[in-house]
Amino acid sequence: MEKVNLAEKLSLFQDHWNPHVVGDLNGQQVRLVKFQGEFVWHQHEQEDEMFLVIKGSFQMEFRDRTIDLTEGEFIIVPRGVEHRPVASEEVHVMLFEPASVVNTGNVQNERTVLELSKI
Repeated sequence: MEKVNLAEKLSLFQDHWNPHVVGDLNGQQVRLVKFQGEFVWHQHEQEDEMFLVIKGSFQMEFRDRTIDLTEGEFIIVPRGVEHRPVASEEVHVMLFEPASVVNTGNVQNERTVLELSKI
């Protein structure tokens, strides 16, 4: 058991759209990610995802609406719901999701990360 300092962990990487694992519990993972720009439209058939904004802001786009999120706010995207995160400037986000979740869900492309690094 060790405490985790989010700022320290976030300082260990600069890449965008590449989640890093900072904790495991009960088949779930706590992941940190930085992103900027538009991600791919995708969905996760079997898993819900939670996005918690640590620094900055972003928009979670859905086919029927857009939700703005800023520091200290989170959103849970239910399984099967198509979504796309978009950030005009770099944002730091903590994800809480099952360890089986692939970042691009039902889409395979250059942003798909199959093996996550642990930091």
